[in-house]
Amino acid sequence: MEIDPVKGFILGFLIILVGIFIIVFSAVYSAVKSGGKAEYGGAVVIGPIPIIFGSSERAVKIAVIGAIILMALAIGLIVFSYILSRSIVSKIP
Repeated sequence: MEIDPVKGFILGFLIILVGIFIIVFSAVYSAVKSGGKAEYGGAVVIGPIPIIFGSSERAVKIAVIGAIILMALAIGLIVFSYILSRSIVSKIP
């Protein structure tokens, strides 16, 4: 089953928009629920350099753990795709 590139682009764009909406909604909900004393934290990974930020030590720890898990998943996917591509290429006559 092949996906049309335009449909794939639109699907990916919609998934990103839904993710942004969920993040914004959860942040607003958390702030309203806690009376304006919400914690926030995040991680931006540019190449091998992580930039971690947060409003409290707890939020930073959660961001670090999340960044480590996501980086491990990314490395795992890269290794998996490499192994899979080697097995496919070796079967080509």
